[in-house]
Amino acid sequence: MPLGQRQGDKSESRYCGVESGFEPDMPRLLTRSLSSGFDFLLAPLVDPSYRPSSAGAAGTESFALPVAASDLILSPSQWSSHVVGKVSAWIDLDSDDEQLRMDSEITLKQEIAWASHLSLQACVLPPPKSASCGNYARCVNQILQGLSNMQLWLRIPLEKTEPMDEESKVADHGGRTIDTWEWWNSFRLLCEHHTQLCVALDILSSLPSLYSLGRWFGEPVRAAILITDSFMTNARGYPCLSKRHQRLVSEFFDHSVQIVISGECRHNISQEVSNDNMHDSDNENYFEGAIYKHPLRPYLDYVAYLYQKLDPIPEQERFEVGYRDFLQSPLQPLMDNLEAQTYEIFEKDTVKYSQYQRAVSKALLDRVPDETASTTTTVLMVVGAGRGPLVRASLQAAEETGRKLKVYAVEKNPNAVITLHSLIKLEGWESLVTIVSSDMRCWNAPEKADILVSELLGSFGDNELSPECLDGAQRFLKPDGISIPSSYTSFIQPITASKLYNDVKTYKDIAHFETAYVVKLHRVARLAPPQPVFTFAHPNLSPKIDNQRYKKLQFQMPSDTGSALVHGFAGYFDAVLYKDVHLGMEPSTATPNMFSWFPIYFPLRKPIHVPVQSPLEVQFWRCCGPTKVWYEWCVTLPSPSPIHNSSGRSYWVGL
Repeated sequence: MPLGQRQGDKSESRYCGVESGFEPDMPRLLTRSLSSGFDFLLAPLVDPSYRPSSAGAAGTESFALPVAASDLILSPSQWSSHVVGKVSAWIDLDSDDEQLRMDSEITLKQEIAWASHLSLQACVLPPPKSASCGNYARCVNQILQGLSNMQLWLRIPLEKTEPMDEESKVADHGGRTIDTWEWWNSFRLLCEHHTQLCVALDILSSLPSLYSLGRWFGEPVRAAILITDSFMTNARGYPCLSKRHQRLVSEFFDHSVQIVISGECRHNISQEVSNDNMHDSDNENYFEGAIYKHPLRPYLDYVAYLYQKLDPIPEQERFEVGYRDFLQSPLQPLMDNLEAQTYEIFEKDTVKYSQYQRAVSKALLDRVPDETASTTTTVLMVVGAGRGPLVRASLQAAEETGRKLKVYAVEKNPNAVITLHSLIKLEGWESLVTIVSSDMRCWNAPEKADILVSELLGSFGDNELSPECLDGAQRFLKPDGISIPSSYTSFIQPITASKLYNDVKTYKDIAHFETAYVVKLHRVARLAPPQPVFTFAHPNLSPKIDNQRYKKLQFQMPSDTGSALVHGFAGYFDAVLYKDVHLGMEPSTATPNMFSWFPIYFPLRKPIHVPVQSPLEVQFWRCCGPTKVWYEWCVTLPSPSPIHNSSGRSYWVGL
């Protein structure tokens, strides 16, 4: 049964499994596990003592693989829903022993074929012996080419020793430091980022550094196998986890990673105890009790307690769940007219419009002193008025400050203009608001404006052509006039995003790798803090306006991260609306509870491996032509990438 009820959570992380050894009586093993509250079983499908070379009848017509159970023992739905297969741990396809290597290859293919025959959703592969795993990866890659739907989860111990940690230098590794993420990275690169190759992490008693752990959240981790040795004991003798382990498990829950309990019971707990004696609700290690049938049930109860302790998913996040890691093309607001549904989504963002109202209020107070408030009328132009939310915010600011306002609402979309007329009539604003159905760049204003208000910002700040639009509109702003926003800056940061990379790769062309996407980033690892890229200020008082930009940035990942793989760059913006009123989505300064913008994602055609303590140098261009604006980008360190989107051949924004 699920670990608990968490409002808004429909993910796989609600289900917890248990690992077992080889058991010929599979129905009994499964029944015992399910009746004890586990949702699925991770179990070997073939007798681990089996070796093809020593099976006398192997290769003959009468030979039968020594499987744990016939496919008829369980129904197809039981196999599919409640069993995850486990390939024999002894296999070593990179062994120097030729017989072992051949036996391993035969066994691997036989066991995966049997798991596929059973219609299992996933099968766990044993960990590679080191980062040098070419033959193992070759065989798995061959198998992946023929698999239909089943996933293969490569088991990787979550381990990274630090160079200064002498005690952790293991003799078997020649005194070198161990970073098992390198094992995974080598394996998936050899398998060309295959979408059905995923990770099952073994969680040990000691954890790597926070930055090192962070890399895994951009990888396709499907299961976290909690070894019972990693549990501590609370004051009442029950299993609990360290604070760091608790935080890690909570992160796994938020990233749809399923927990699997593995190992022997390390806590001497009576199998039948009353609920009254099991826990103390005031204890931070409290968990719901039950009568234990399975020896690992206490560990399941503790994991369920951690799940139930999570905060409910906020309403805004529940709305955004369907957009997580989903590639969307950025809007083309100048080329295309927005639909009513798009307007409606943006208009629901009350936080954004309250910030605009604050900015207009401050501008009105600065522009009109109290003494002349009753006699001075401020001319305010909303350029790109849409269906009127900025008009409403501006009029509310005037009412709040006691200032008189004359509003021009300029909108090029004729369909939105119809809605604007209805709104003005409904609210009785006919004497206050003049609607102009025109492109702001072409309109000849009858008078100059004191304040120019717009919401033309895209996920990357300038990517919806706010600079070009406002440069064209500023001719009807008074010399001392105010633009809201007054400036905005774009930011980028390198990310590991295996899912996004694979989603772009499915198009099988260069053009999609040279396109920027709007994405609600979720399964990503942010490898270094964001850095500013391009800044634009309004009004632009330069004698010769040029909106082309170029920036070279160098990122340094924290030293304890280890090496990393960069799949692309996440982009954000931060805008100054007026003085100290800002609006943005750059993570360190993001406006809380605002949802009008998701980050932008700039992919790399080939992921860049960044060694430990190596800088990552990236170069970005904003290019302008007569009919379009586009970005180009490339990596120059630690190894050069192609220049993406040269001359805007794949992605541009039309003027």
